[in-house]
Amino acid sequence: MRFTVSTAPENHPIGVGTNPTRQNKILYLAISVLAVAGVLVSAVSLQRHYAKSASAFCDFGERFNCDIVNRSEYSTVMGIPVAAIGIAGYGFLLARATVYRSRPSTPLQLLAAALAGLAFASYLTYIEGSVLETWCILCLSSLALIALITVLAGVLNVKAGRNG
Repeated sequence: MRFTVSTAPENHPIGVGTNPTRQNKILYLAISVLAVAGVLVSAVSLQRHYAKSASAFCDFGERFNCDIVNRSEYSTVMGIPVAAIGIAGYGFLLARATVYRSRPSTPLQLLAAALAGLAFASYLTYIEGSVLETWCILCLSSLALIALITVLAGVLNVKAGRNG
């Protein structure tokens, strides 16, 4: 005789019959893909930071021009290009979401790093709009990527809190 016991609530609103580990793997995969996209966007931005020629793909007049933003006085922090900081930040997020994802501290580290990145990107976006009065498509793309990563890291933390 065989008995089975279910610990899942009958009226579970989300993920009925789904495995929390599988859901976490999907979240880590999504964060990883977004982090790779962030590295790529930041790498292009870094290349444009050092380029001498104008970039046609990102020049839409006075209000949208990556070259103005990427070569402004706000494009470095203590001599380090902001785009290089972006590459390092997205690289950290990628490493945490892949190599170190089995560590219990990873969800919180991902959320903390993503929040720091979002705060920095938000500050830079403020500079674009209020000081430079010029928008950078690459920078806005990076802002969207880090915002999505922050949301996913938040969901991951909620799930980790429920399961841990």
